[in-house]
Parts: sequence; C-alpha cells; structure tokens
Amino acid sequence: MISPLILIIEDEKPVRNFLGASLKSQHYKVLYGENGSEGISLAASHNPDLILLDLGLPDIDGIDVIMRIREFSTAPILVLSARGEEQEKVEALDLGADDYLGKPFGTPELLARIRAGIRRKHLAKSNGDGNSPVFTLSTLTVDVEKHLVMIEGREIHVTPTEFKLLSVMVRHPGKVLTHTFLLKEVWGSISASETQSLRVYMANLRRKLEIDPANPRFFRTEVGVGYRIIDE
Repeated sequence: MISPLILIIEDEKPVRNFLGASLKSQHYKVLYGENGSEGISLAASHNPDLILLDLGLPDIDGIDVIMRIREFSTAPILVLSARGEEQEKVEALDLGADDYLGKPFGTPELLARIRAGIRRKHLAKSNGDGNSPVFTLSTLTVDVEKHLVMIEGREIHVTPTEFKLLSVMVRHPGKVLTHTFLLKEVWGSISASETQSLRVYMANLRRKLEIDPANPRFFRTEVGVGYRIIDE
C-alpha cells in the first residue's frame, strides 16, 4: 500500500518538526513548505494527498495560498491556525479549505482529521464526481435521486427544503460547510431571515433523524462557522 503524501505549509520550525514526527510515526510521507510561495510550488509539483496549512505565513497570507492552490488542486486542505477570529475560519472554508483545527491541538485529533480528509478524497475519486446518489451512515440512509430518507430502514418524512439542505450536506460528508455556503446552496441568497431559517431547518432535521437531538450523532455544529455531517 502506498503511503499518503502530506504537505505541511508552516513557517515555525518547532511546529513543522512536531507535525512531521507525528505523521511519520503513522507512516505518512511528508513534504515541508516553510512559507506560502514554497508551499504553492510543492503543491503543484508533488500533488499531495492532503495539505496542512498555517494561515499566518510570513510572505503570503494563508487565505491567498488557499485561493492559489485551488486554481490547480482539489487536495483536501486542513487549516491549522492560532487565530481565534471566526471570520478568518469562515473565509478560509468558503475559499476552498475543507476543515480547520485551532492551535494548540492534540495529536489524536489531528490524525483523525487527516484520516477523514484522505478518506473523503478517495471516496470522491471512487464516485467520479464525488456525488454518490446514496449516502449511508450508521442507521441513516439518504437516497438523493429517489428523495428518500430512512432511519433503520424506516422512511422519515422531510419537507422539500429539509431534503434540499440534507442533500447538500451528504454531498460533502465530514466537511465543514459554512452558513454562507449552505444559504447560497439551499436558498440562493443570504439574509437575516434565511440565516434564522437555516437554524430552524437544522433543528428540524435533528429532531427527525437524531436519537437525542440535544446530543446529535450525525449533525455537528461548528460554532460561529457552520455545520458538518460526520462521515464515520
């Protein structure tokens, strides 16, 4: 089995060394970019399976790095940043990042996010365009083509808008979907009333599909950012 190649774009040497050692211990191959320009060049020349990106780079802002990499690569991008502003996370995700992890973080969580990112990439590749018509997770099944939602084989009635929201989420399993992205995909525009509608419809889906809506199994809230449907 070929080991996945991870590109680390991080200017702080101690962080690079920590990340590299953690990944190599799990038999990943590792490339290092010490700044944004070098990272973009390595992403173009080596086609990594996943990119770890620090937003606070010395030469190019991490947001611009995401934009430039997305011009030629669909590799999952996991943002690593000490920045606390929610807007920066939202902007990174809206411009093409797949997930984010705030510093400091634990090695087990980092490795789990990496595995999830690589798994999503392989799933998208095996499905051609990444839009498999049937999504199955534990007791939940969503058939996008048949407009069918089931829990433990029992059909669950959802409204057309609830199904549209659900179908958008299952096309991006495990990926953080921002409020802006979901509003544009489901409602076609952004307004205060639609933002409130998004919360209401998410609550409705949890009520219908979760065993315990207060402790959701499928639908995770990324506070201040958006939502994700888990993929394992």
